Amino acid sequence: MTEAVELIDNDFLRQYELKVEDSMAVIEYSLQERKIFLTKMVIPEEIHSEDFQKDFLELVFNNIKERNISVVPTSPEIAKFVRSNRKYKRMLPVGIRI
Repeated sequence: MTEAVELIDNDFLRQYELKVEDSMAVIEYSLQERKIFLTKMVIPEEIHSEDFQKDFLELVFNNIKERNISVVPTSPEIAKFVRSNRKYKRMLPVGIRI
């Protein structure tokens, strides 16, 4: 991501949003107690790349970390990201392994 972007936590629609030019990437979630379930990631094809996906997920995980809640990735792409980034595995709730 070459330009300054702002991650938006749209709690009404229960999704993280990241607008890039005329496109918007989204990660849908469900919040239960002190856990956030990341259920679906949608990145439009015109902005999709491995680097963009990684940067987007890092923004979301850093936001969640600031809120001090656990993460349960139920989307395969997000689970793969957690598996490849050890620092985010600590954010998983007790008993959850990926």
